[in-house]
Amino acid sequence: MSEETNNTIEQARAELEKTLDAIEDKFNIGKRVDEVATNVRSSYESNPLPWIIGAAAAAVSVVAVVAWAILSDDD
Repeated sequence: MSEETNNTIEQARAELEKTLDAIEDKFNIGKRVDEVATNVRSSYESNPLPWIIGAAAAAVSVVAVVAWAILSDDD
């Protein structure tokens, strides 16, 4: 093979390696979970009120569904 062909092959291999590394990084679940947890923690620390309201709303919703399931007359 010629030197030019070898250079083209090496460039293609380097690009493929770079692409595969990017794909691997994108689908690294543990890394994504850590990023989301960091973002959530930062958001909560900067303004906890929406998180508290959301948690309270979720708790009220769960209690309402459980109460509806227990108290309904669907026999």
